[in-house]
This record gives sequence, structure tokens and C-alpha cells, in this order.
Amino acid sequence: MSTTDSAARSSTPTFPWLGLIVLAVAVFLSVTGEMLPTGLLPDMSSDLGVSEPLVGLLVTVFAFTVVLTSAPLTGLTRRLPRHALLVAAIVVLGLANVLTALAPNYGFVVASRVVGGMAHGLFWAIVGAYAGHLVPKEQIGRAVSIALGGGTLAFVFGVPLGTALGHAVGWRLAFGIVAGLTLLSAVLVWRFLPVVHRVEPGANTAAIPAIRDRAVMAVAIVCTVTAITMIGHYVLYTYIAPYFIEVVGTDAAAISPLLFVAGVSGLIGLVVAGAVFGRHPTRGLLIALGVVAVSVSALGAFAGSWIPALVAFIVWSLAFGMLPPLLQTRLLHAASARIRDAASAFYTTAFNVGIGGGALLGAVLYDTLGLAALPWVYAGIVLVAFVVVAVTSGRHRPMGTDAREPHGPQATITS
Repeated sequence: MSTTDSAARSSTPTFPWLGLIVLAVAVFLSVTGEMLPTGLLPDMSSDLGVSEPLVGLLVTVFAFTVVLTSAPLTGLTRRLPRHALLVAAIVVLGLANVLTALAPNYGFVVASRVVGGMAHGLFWAIVGAYAGHLVPKEQIGRAVSIALGGGTLAFVFGVPLGTALGHAVGWRLAFGIVAGLTLLSAVLVWRFLPVVHRVEPGANTAAIPAIRDRAVMAVAIVCTVTAITMIGHYVLYTYIAPYFIEVVGTDAAAISPLLFVAGVSGLIGLVVAGAVFGRHPTRGLLIALGVVAVSVSALGAFAGSWIPALVAFIVWSLAFGMLPPLLQTRLLHAASARIRDAASAFYTTAFNVGIGGGALLGAVLYDTLGLAALPWVYAGIVLVAFVVVAVTSGRHRPMGTDAREPHGPQATITS
């Protein structure tokens, strides 16, 4: 081995597995806490003395709090150290779950969810960019997939286990346990996640306006695609249980295993996104969007046949599992390091606009066109996102490729 090769190897930073894993744990617990009311509607409804739809609105309150506060909070905290801010956001998430567990009435629960939503939005505005700062540009896809994998695992294991725990020991204790684990994850993040610094403008200030202009437009496109895609997804996914029961003809008892299979398929999709398309997120995004459009169309076409509908649902779930990490990776490739935190805040806002907007649109279509129309609407919306990505894919060069734009651990990690 030559001296040059040895020097190159020694200068290559070690992939931050431990830091990314503890970050994934925090993501897992944040999503579990966010979605836990969906599995405990009857329990919370009975104990708090309100209807089940009002308990269901707790998820909506959480999501729209994220939409309204993510970008402003990110702007207000832009000068604070990223590591300390991330830990603080996780701590507030844990304390918000404590307040939910101790809530004396429904109004107090709503207030605790608003506090949790604010912390959740800030956390998600930081987490994707943070993972991107830990590694060189060519490893961003891999790092983001690992960090965001906690969110997929939350749907596969966290929410079902939290629901089972709530049924066994009560919803309050379930929230209390999630709260305790979230606070523990804050300690782990503080101890094991490497510290990073955001890149500040340096000597090349004259070049910043042009870089910023290109970055902002590229970020806006990714956020637009994200909102469109999530609106389409939640048009159907919000009502997937009644769709399979009433349109496909599935027994109600099969819904829980069906959703578990969907979660596992999504996890496989996430692994594929990181392992295969980590360095080519746009290509992976086009493939994933195309497969989603085809599979949900097949779900609509074969709604009366259980086996083809099941196969279409599994393929759809796998392809959709690829989309969040690919969208986040494309965002971080497009944004300059200087605006990654702000870009992630707007991405989080776009994602939650999609969740709330898709559920609302689905409810309107449910009452007008009927359940059977939802897959076709979803497919049409996803095709719009596909066209936007295809048309704009070559117009904005990723910021990290600029020789003047520092990136990776060499520019951002402190010991």
C-alpha cells in the first residue's frame, strides 16, 4: 500500500453509527408519542369523557401545531448550538408526554399536545440536517435513512406496542412510559451524538447570494413535491381500514396484521432507499413515485379481489417507504449547508401540510365520490409529483458540489 493510500484512508472519517442509531431511537419515540392516541381512542375517550372523534383530533392538533411553528421556531433558534437544541427539543417532547399522562381533562391534553407539537416540529427541522452534517455529501443518503428509520420502526413496532401497553395497563401509564423512554433518549443523544456546527458565511461572501438563490429554488421544489406526495398518500391511507373492509371485503380482524405487513414493507423500502439510491436520490424518487402510482392504481382496479389487492398494497407500502428518506436526501443535496436547518424546517412543514391536507381531502371525497375513488385520486396526485420531479431534476445543481461550499464532517464536526 502506498503512503498516499494510507494517508487517504486515515483521513476518511469513521461513519458515525452510534450517533445515528441514538438519533434513530429519538425519532422512533417522537413518532410513537405523536401517533399513540390513534390506537387508544376508546380508552382516552372513556376516561376523559369526550367522543372518539375529539380524541382523534389530538393527532390533527399535533400535526398543525408543527405546521404553524416549525419554521418560526427554527428561525428564532438559528443561532443556538445544534446539539444542545436537539437535546432540549427531545426533553420537551418527553415532558409533553408526562403532561398528557397526568392531564385532568381533555383541554389539558390538547394543551400538552400543542407543547409536544412545537417541540416535535423543531426536532424534525433539526434532525435531518443534523444527520447530513455528520457525514460527507456522498454518505448523506445512508445517514438520513438510518436516522429516519426510527420513524418507520415506530409505525411497525412503536405504535402497536404502545397501543397494546395502553390496553393492558391504561393509556396514562402508556404515555408515561413513552415519556420516560423519550427523556432517556435525550440523555443518550447528549452523550453519544457527535457535536456539529452549522456552516457560517466566510470569506466568499460575494458568492453567497447566487448560491442562496439556487438553493432556495431547489428547496422550494422539494418541499412542493413533498406536500403533493403526502396529500395524495393521506387521502387514501387515512381511510385504509374502511377501504379494505368496505371495498375490498376484508374482515375487520385482518386490519391490524395488514398494517403490520405494510410497516415491514415500508421498512424494506427505507433500506432500499439508503442502500441503493443514497447517492442518486432523484433517480430513486422517480422510480418510487412511479411504482406508487402503478400500485395504488392496481389496488383500485382489483379492489374486489383480495389477493391482487393485498399484493398491490404491499408493493405500494414498500415504494412509499422509500419516499421520505429520498425526499430528505434530495433536500439536503439541493440545499447549501448554510440553509440546511431552515430547509429542513420548511420540509417538515410541507410534510405535515400533506398529512393534514390529505386527511381533509380524503374526508371530503369519502362523502362525495365514495371510498372506491380514493386510490384513483391518489394515483393522479402522485403523477403530478412525478412530473414536477422529472421536469425540474436537471435545473438545480446540488449545492454540496460547489467547491466553495464546505460540507461533511471536515467542515462541521467538533471534537
